Amino acid sequence: MRLGDFWGYLAGWGFVVGKTASCAAMALTVGFYVWPAQAHAVAVAVVVALTAVNYAGIQKSAWLTRSIVAVVLVVLTAVVVAAYGSGAADPARLDIGVDAHVWGMLQAAGLLFFAFAGYARIATLGEEVRDPARTIPRAIPLALGITLAVYALVAVAVIAVLGPQRLARAAAPLSEAMRVAGVNWLIPVVQIGAAVAALGSLLALILGVSRTTLAMARDRHLPRWLAAVHPRFKVPFRAELVVGAVVAALAATADIRGAIGFSSFGVLVYYAIANASALTLGLDEGRPRRLIPLVGLIGCVVLAFALPLSSVAAGAAVLGVGVAAYGVRRIITRRARQTDSGDTQRSGHPSAT
Repeated sequence: MRLGDFWGYLAGWGFVVGKTASCAAMALTVGFYVWPAQAHAVAVAVVVALTAVNYAGIQKSAWLTRSIVAVVLVVLTAVVVAAYGSGAADPARLDIGVDAHVWGMLQAAGLLFFAFAGYARIATLGEEVRDPARTIPRAIPLALGITLAVYALVAVAVIAVLGPQRLARAAAPLSEAMRVAGVNWLIPVVQIGAAVAALGSLLALILGVSRTTLAMARDRHLPRWLAAVHPRFKVPFRAELVVGAVVAALAATADIRGAIGFSSFGVLVYYAIANASALTLGLDEGRPRRLIPLVGLIGCVVLAFALPLSSVAAGAAVLGVGVAAYGVRRIITRRARQTDSGDTQRSGHPSAT
């Protein structure tokens, strides 16, 4: 990495811990939609099942992902059409007023960042797609654009039906919007669609985190044994299993709001370092105008520290653990090199007899 070995490690560590928390949040979302009374148990079961899917190979994961995306888009299209077709949508509700607190808006943006950050996950699959140098640069902006358009259409439709105040109080906004619109028959479909959407996100998250873990293990930033690739399925099976176990443990114990806040902090740190690294590129290396990564860096830092204090504290603590582990590894490596150097010198100058 252009900023140095430490910053590359910290970016990877922030990504792994942040996205691991995202996995737990998505698993809990599935649990609360499918069986609210046993949400944690359902979340753990879902993590185990999707870890098995990823373990079986990328082709099966890609097929399942395409199926989930198709179902979710159909459901969201139905929500938007029903919202406007019912007559309950009022464009006047889109006026949120000017009394919104700036800090509150920044905090909300920081919490929602995890919902947008997944577009770059495509970059972690470079070893498993055809012609990655051509495919990935095209896929990332396309994925971001589609995601932004879908979010905007659904958000406008739901706000037009519920209004900002009622939307803020709703535990299940899409279901509540259909109830207010009088389209009660669509509520179970929306609940299933929401669960399936979270399922699809979880599938891709586990896939991306395990591949980043593989890359860090190959660079010896994480234990080397995590870099093992299955001889038959061609996947980083040890990384898959470790990530699945950690996510399952979090899903069994974590609070969904806390998981989202922690995830946002870790991922914002990752993107802040990425923007700082982009500032070091030369024009001959495809560097964008300096203003773009500079604004990105400042924005990431502001959003990270606008998050709830509990999220910032927990995120900083886990990042601190990662920094400490990096320092210990450096010390051990340095001492090992000094020992090897001393042994070499002694072997080259045997004592006289």
